[in-house]
Amino acid sequence: MSAEPLLAALRTGGLSLAVAESLTGGALAARIVAEPGASAVFRGGWVSYATEAKASMLGVDAALLAGAGPVDAQVAIQMADSARRQLQVDLALATTGVAGPTPQHGQPVGTVFVAAALAGTPTRVRGYRLAGSRGQISHVTIELALSLGSATLSG
Repeated sequence: MSAEPLLAALRTGGLSLAVAESLTGGALAARIVAEPGASAVFRGGWVSYATEAKASMLGVDAALLAGAGPVDAQVAIQMADSARRQLQVDLALATTGVAGPTPQHGQPVGTVFVAAALAGTPTRVRGYRLAGSRGQISHVTIELALSLGSATLSG
């Protein structure tokens, strides 16, 4: 999936976008900015790959990270909410999960959470168990985040 349908919907609505990434390591932002005209709506984002970076950069609750670990639905929600607030955008997408090669924090490889925070609506989060290589899991996670962003905009 191209990022263009999401970007077109944002442009049409006069809305802005940010990202908060862990699992995808900046690849979601790269996919977005690869589209011509992305600068009309994309404001930026964070790659908070390390657990402590989620707390220090995005303000994810340290007790949540210590208890549930970084691969958790509430972590994804807090990442998206924080990115939306900090960059003062209308929509923020977040990704967190385990791409492998080994399980992390008690979560098996392929466990993924994506979240979409749209101003004025409850933040949406989806959890998945994906199969494949690190690259495949990251690629599918990007697709899922873009899809969730589009679905969130369309209600």
